[in-house]
Amino acid sequence: MVTWIDALARTRKNIAGTLARVFTREAPPDDLSLEELESTLLQADVPVRLVSQWVVDLQKAYRGLRVSKRDMLKKILVDSLPAVSSFSWVRPEKPLTVLVVGVNGSGKTTTCAKLAHLAAQAGAKPLLGATDTFRAAGADQLKWWADKLGCEVVVGASGADAAAVAYDALEAAQARKMDALIVDTAGRMHTRQPLMQELQKVKGSLSKRMPGAPHETWIVLDATLGQNAVIQARQFHESVPLTGVVVAKLDGSSKAGFVFSIAKELGLPIRYIGLGEGNEDLAPFDPTAFVEALLAIPASEKGA
Repeated sequence: MVTWIDALARTRKNIAGTLARVFTREAPPDDLSLEELESTLLQADVPVRLVSQWVVDLQKAYRGLRVSKRDMLKKILVDSLPAVSSFSWVRPEKPLTVLVVGVNGSGKTTTCAKLAHLAAQAGAKPLLGATDTFRAAGADQLKWWADKLGCEVVVGASGADAAAVAYDALEAAQARKMDALIVDTAGRMHTRQPLMQELQKVKGSLSKRMPGAPHETWIVLDATLGQNAVIQARQFHESVPLTGVVVAKLDGSSKAGFVFSIAKELGLPIRYIGLGEGNEDLAPFDPTAFVEALLAIPASEKGA
């Protein structure tokens, strides 16, 4: 199983040298060291406004305090991330329906399979719905994952109406008394309005079959895209209001700083983070673990 420290290796490698120089100086942070820190965080794709605020906060926090710069920065960064809200795969409203959206290549289909694995691990009976009827490969990929996980799946015929497939999947989940339905949608460019309208139809069909569905609408963001992923999320949010974010491919990214933008610019909870390729490598988001791995805080100093 991949750890947070492993997953953030690429981003940390880019900033480690600067952080080490800034943190090992005994004097208070001066203009030169703060400028170096600011530049380094920007390279990790932390948004400009947020970095500027952190620098101001770091200067203020240092005055009169007997704590290390690393500890102060850790607190500032953790406080910048959304608080973790509770989430359960087993709920009174059954099946809990999760609509999963995102652009092509974001890792959405693989993420849906991993979510089904997590649901099963939590004691829920999940069903996967493959509404990507544009690509045969998309449905085949989800079926392959379903077979591997021992999970049930509903797949639409090639070219079938995606909204109708979503309706059928929810109907099947109800008939089979499943605890959770995870609906994989076709990847679509956020700038293509007709495709976004089709996504609205998929959401509408779920609500038609079961009032209140989908209970969750999550977007999968590719961490390697950095700030561009946040732009995608904003436009999806305008078409189908999102309730959460899943960050995929964090282990392949040098731009993990964009995670801070999700809270700052979207105000959405981060539900899960993809730390690697295995089934077990989709982890609930942990703000403290994320920041400690980003700053390479030794185990002996954690919890400070």
